[in-house]
Amino acid sequence: MDNTTHFGFKDVATDDKQSLVKGVFDSVASKYDLMNDVLSFGAHRLWKRYTIASSNVKTGDKVLDIAGGTGDLAIEFRKKVGESGQVILSDINAAMLGEGRKNLINQGIFGVDYIQLNAQYLPFESNTFDCVSIAFGLRNVTDKDQALREMHRILKPGGCLLILEFSKTDSELLKKFYDFYSFNVMPKLGGIIADDEDSYQYLAESIRKHPDQETLKDMVLEAGFGFCEYHNLSGGIVALHKGIKT
Repeated sequence: MDNTTHFGFKDVATDDKQSLVKGVFDSVASKYDLMNDVLSFGAHRLWKRYTIASSNVKTGDKVLDIAGGTGDLAIEFRKKVGESGQVILSDINAAMLGEGRKNLINQGIFGVDYIQLNAQYLPFESNTFDCVSIAFGLRNVTDKDQALREMHRILKPGGCLLILEFSKTDSELLKKFYDFYSFNVMPKLGGIIADDEDSYQYLAESIRKHPDQETLKDMVLEAGFGFCEYHNLSGGIVALHKGIKT
């Protein structure tokens, strides 16, 4: 394995990326939801609603939400699985996981388990979960292929993987606007609202380094999934990939 990887547009030692990403999310955790609403004009809530609707999660299912941050998906999954089901909200970052726990308690959502973990090393038995989700987290994982193999391993046969992530738009007009917004507006808003311009510069750069729709689909299939499809949202600025373990 190469000893360097990307952190935004910079090349860094592979072993250092995890701690650098941790620094970003330690910094932005308390303002993460507010920033998501401001930066996406509230659209992230619609993208997540579409993800939940695409999940086929039902009463009694076991669901793992990886990089679940402030708990948006976990809240909705908890409602779907009912008392007989199980939802685990996980994140590599303790500050984000703390915000998620606080958010769920404030909304009266109980019965969710919280685990701090690394997506590349999932501490679960094989064939355990009916659904694994990761929203806006895969691009921060150092070894995405290993993480996808782990997600495949812990899913039951017939289980569903949901990856909601920023992606590539084919519209030149939308691309120009998005590039201007990402690199000129987003970091400035990060500085004003979250007092952290650098972290939002990294987040904008990390989106550009993430694999495009077809590449990520191929990665999901190469990880062992028998089926994968994707749906573009907001003109391809975001895409939802759905993989099924056969």
